[in-house]
Amino acid sequence: MDRLTEMEAFLRVVELGGFTEAARRMGLSKSAVSKHVAALENRLGARLINRTTRRVSPTEIGLAYYDRVARVIAEAAEADAMVGAMQSTPRGELRVSAPVSFGIRRLGPIVADFLLVHPDVSVHLVLDDRFVELAAEGFDVAVRIGRLPDSSLRARRLSETRMLLVAAPAYLDRAGRPRTLDDLARHQLLHYSHLSTGNVWRLPAPGGQEREIRVGGRLTVNNGDALLAAARRGLGIAMVPCFFLENGAGAGLEHVLPEIRPEPVGIWAVYPPGRFVPPKLRAFIDFIAAALRPGGQGASEPPPQGMEPQHHQARANQDGGRVRREAQG
Repeated sequence: MDRLTEMEAFLRVVELGGFTEAARRMGLSKSAVSKHVAALENRLGARLINRTTRRVSPTEIGLAYYDRVARVIAEAAEADAMVGAMQSTPRGELRVSAPVSFGIRRLGPIVADFLLVHPDVSVHLVLDDRFVELAAEGFDVAVRIGRLPDSSLRARRLSETRMLLVAAPAYLDRAGRPRTLDDLARHQLLHYSHLSTGNVWRLPAPGGQEREIRVGGRLTVNNGDALLAAARRGLGIAMVPCFFLENGAGAGLEHVLPEIRPEPVGIWAVYPPGRFVPPKLRAFIDFIAAALRPGGQGASEPPPQGMEPQHHQARANQDGGRVRREAQG
């Protein structure tokens, strides 16, 4: 028999002074309650209740046992109530992983707003550009950018971001400004080691085809801000998400091949498999998705106007027109 049910049967008999009332309270038959109490006494090897034809009362041992059992049953009921509440109200701690640059520029402010709305939730936000192992490292959810590898994890697309090719004017003055995708082969291409496509840039080519440009520059970094800093110092051309360049971060950089518009990459929430999604996690993912929607407080913005090449703008426009006509024809 169920040990907790045996304890509850004994508790109700003592509280209510008899098997009949205990059975009514528990929704069981009188004989079932009697069997539960007898099984408990047999398991403990002690008489807990004095039974007479007129009344039921606890023995000395039974009275001492009753005090402990009352606390156990109360805590069990409280635990059940807690689970019910957690299934309807977001509460508890969330461990969240996100790329460093995205976490600083976008996710950090969104998390702060989320916590203001959900006072019973706490968030442990870990910013790391590597792909963490969710289950092994105890994460509830990870925000990832780019193409997702095949896995058993569940994923929800939150938003997307455009990718841009950027470089310092000093580098382009020295190495020349690429006018076509083929020109990239003679340039230093800065490699972001956590790029979802490895050491390959996938860029649209005339005719609607996709070109794979192998990235083999002298610098490989595993952090987006370090990549942007290297481009700003004139080490080569970098491919970065649009949000990297907001709030003045694109100052001192030129938009390379502005007519080339790579497919936007997805921003994803990745979380463990399973049919049940805790309310705290569901609320968190919904909140991020709403914030990143167009018009949301964390939504993507177009690149600053200063990113467009200036003293070479006319040539870029001409080349862009030529490429677009080739693509159409």
